Amino acid sequence: MVSGSGASSTVKPTVSVPGTRRKTGSQFPNDQETPKPRSLFSKPARMVPCPLQPGQASGSNASPLGRTAPSGYNPCYGKVVARIAPVFSLTRFLGIAYPDSLKSYLRSRRRRVVINAMHAKSGGGVTYLRNILPLLADNPQLEPHIFLHRSQLPLFHPMDERIIVHAFDFPLGLARLMGWEQVILPIMARVMSADLIFSPANFGSMLAGRQVILLRNALAVAKTETRWGKRLYWIALGLITFISLLRAKQAIAVSRYAADSLSLGFGKHFRKKIRIVHHGISPVFCPAPSVERLNFILAVSDIYVQKNLHTLFQAMKLVFERHPDLRLLVAGQKIDEWYYNLVVALGKDLGINDNILFLGRLDTEELLNLYRQCRLFVFPSTAETFGNPLVEAMACGAPIASSNSAAMPEIVADAALLFNPLDSADMAQTILKLLDDPVLCQQLSVKGQDRAKLFSWTETAKQTIDVLIDASRSD
Repeated sequence: MVSGSGASSTVKPTVSVPGTRRKTGSQFPNDQETPKPRSLFSKPARMVPCPLQPGQASGSNASPLGRTAPSGYNPCYGKVVARIAPVFSLTRFLGIAYPDSLKSYLRSRRRRVVINAMHAKSGGGVTYLRNILPLLADNPQLEPHIFLHRSQLPLFHPMDERIIVHAFDFPLGLARLMGWEQVILPIMARVMSADLIFSPANFGSMLAGRQVILLRNALAVAKTETRWGKRLYWIALGLITFISLLRAKQAIAVSRYAADSLSLGFGKHFRKKIRIVHHGISPVFCPAPSVERLNFILAVSDIYVQKNLHTLFQAMKLVFERHPDLRLLVAGQKIDEWYYNLVVALGKDLGINDNILFLGRLDTEELLNLYRQCRLFVFPSTAETFGNPLVEAMACGAPIASSNSAAMPEIVADAALLFNPLDSADMAQTILKLLDDPVLCQQLSVKGQDRAKLFSWTETAKQTIDVLIDASRSD
């Protein structure tokens, strides 16, 4: 299995992790205790080392990841706020003055935006934040702060030095995470005088004031999920999404499909609140005319039930009968172990496992090479609000066979051959049509490259910033 890798570094700055206690065998081996501060706002709190990009410096006045902090920023701020947030939240309501050192931190000419990244664990959520955070930091009107769990730090390494990182350490679990997000997060945001909370998931805190949510997780999974526990989870997520949409100042949808489906049939009532902003694509994804395409089909997705790999395997059974030397490569993280075991068992029953290879999570360079080398790219998902791999494959000139459901037709337009994702025979016929027609493949390749030029992270960030600044204005 191939997995992604991050850059190494010899310089290690400090990231404050509120409420962290030293643990044996921690992934941060240099974790050390320092004396407790005498003054809450003038002495450094204990820090947890974190890798830093080469060439970045750290010091006593460094904020997370070694950058120069905003005026008045104190490195013990995160730990202190975690303990006294309720007290200072109350003082704001009562009109009691803050200590001078906290006042200096709270003063800012830029709009302070808290980015709630707690749910960005894999796939499109991480891709979105890694690409858009540096572009948000480019804007002189914004002061971006990212809230995440300590365990997420490796996913965002290296972090842009202008992003202020608040890494928290508490026992993971859905109930604890939801409790922290619903109660602690809005209190901390209020204490630090945040102008806005941006939650790049379907939902955010019900107690937050000004908030923008990102509608990006498809709820149609509940229709394909057979496990009642999982189905109830998606139904509950739909309810929370709708409530969050009602309370949010504004919302961003990653596609027209996302705007319509995630508003649960009430889209016309939210037209003024929801703005459609497509995801972008990194410029590294581009064709390489000199690279020869090899005899394999590529599928890129983390392994969930809605990715529909079981139907793809049934279709590939028919394809392999005509092309026995062909291979199917699946690049993606095993998120749902139960579903992974199900598709592996299905492949064994169909007798096709020798033609299939699971690659696991890959880094950008490895994915780029696969997009450029694959004979064609297949996207069988049944529930998708955007589909980043589709745009990446188009940009690299890969011929595409795609599902005709959810947001896929909106994203690919006429740059792919579409099939019914629930019909394995239709899926197989579409794949075979591409395999047997190199002229059609070349036509789709050209169309895909032209289509991919419409998607840009720069434009995504520009439109997102407009929404954030507008939502951060006082009522």
